[in-house]
Amino acid sequence: MALSSLAPEDLAAFAAEQRVAYDALVARGLKLDLTRGKPSSAQLDLSDALLALPAGHQAADGTDVRNYGGLSGLPELRAIFAELLGVRVEQLVAGGNSSLTMMADVLQYCLLHGAVDSQTPWAAGDVTFICPVPGYDRHFALLAEYGITMVTVPMHDDGPDVPAIRELVKDPAVKGMWLVPTHANPSGAVCSQEVAAELVAMQTAAPDFKIFWDNAYAFHNLTDEETKSADILSLAEASGNPHRPVLFASTSKITYAGAGVAFLGGSTATIDWYTGHLGKRAIGPDKVNHLRHAQFFVDAEGVRSHMRKHRQIIAPKFAAVDAALRSRLGGHDVAVWNTPSGGYFVNLDVLDGTAARVVQLAKEAGIALTPAGSSFPHGDDPRDRNIRLAPTMPPLNEVEVAMDGVATCVLLAACEKLGA
Repeated sequence: MALSSLAPEDLAAFAAEQRVAYDALVARGLKLDLTRGKPSSAQLDLSDALLALPAGHQAADGTDVRNYGGLSGLPELRAIFAELLGVRVEQLVAGGNSSLTMMADVLQYCLLHGAVDSQTPWAAGDVTFICPVPGYDRHFALLAEYGITMVTVPMHDDGPDVPAIRELVKDPAVKGMWLVPTHANPSGAVCSQEVAAELVAMQTAAPDFKIFWDNAYAFHNLTDEETKSADILSLAEASGNPHRPVLFASTSKITYAGAGVAFLGGSTATIDWYTGHLGKRAIGPDKVNHLRHAQFFVDAEGVRSHMRKHRQIIAPKFAAVDAALRSRLGGHDVAVWNTPSGGYFVNLDVLDGTAARVVQLAKEAGIALTPAGSSFPHGDDPRDRNIRLAPTMPPLNEVEVAMDGVATCVLLAACEKLGA
């Protein structure tokens, strides 16, 4: 029964039960962590064959990967991920281990020099970015680092709110937007082909408007069905705005989080623009790492097969999160959550005004959660209701214990909010 519909004496009795459960939780002295979407050791173990690679030091075209050069990255690795990302090889750059670094580079180049289709550097005027929420905290932190204004729009199951974006882009100061299009962080949303088509085709006051298309979870499925990302580069080309999207991806949650390969995609003019600026501060990426990844995967099907092994490890953890929330919170009308088909997070919305309290209660009980509001610019969730859950790193039994504890915290915070 919904807590809000209980008689005062019944709500008080229910609240007393939750306080007893919470005191018992605190007494256990737990030290559990659901804060960040890191791969578990078992997932990292799947890639240990990389440590014995590469076999030899020559790329397919005879390049000695130990030497300088090849600013765009190793062609055979780019070919594997071009197929997976639905782009042409010449539209893709393979770089270091961090796609976030590539995002920062693109942002800096736009601010200092202007984008490939800019008349002036972005920093010559005001710059505003559209941020679908809930979203990725590191995207917002990067914008905050450069003093870029952020405006939010809702993130729906099929992508960001297009009518809201259409109004915002009438302002020439609005130069770009973030989007995690596939299994979005943290909502799990998947941007549809139709929404993607509208985003690349719509008229914008800024002729150099950019979509930072961060496809970080493109291959991270939690079900047997392989989710297909919208073909953003082809859609943009067909719409007459080929330079609008800049695509990012990486193997950071596929192989080694600290030693993977990041990718940047765009129109061929965007690639030339990016490598032109990159070439002033770099001579070439770690092609030895590129070669070991190419040999490890062999082809696109090798990546898909590898990700099925990941799914076997993490899918039970997501199922445990859903089971705990359903059994403990279902019917009380104090929370809603998603059951994602992929990605690394579960998006939990609790009663308005209680998210920070839930996180505080969990912390005092030894359960670390991502700070409330992290999925909003400047950490400010205007409704104080959103909590991002990251169940991938802990062992399954710890996820089960942690989520039972989180449910207790949600119920106790709700009772307090309702005056019990």
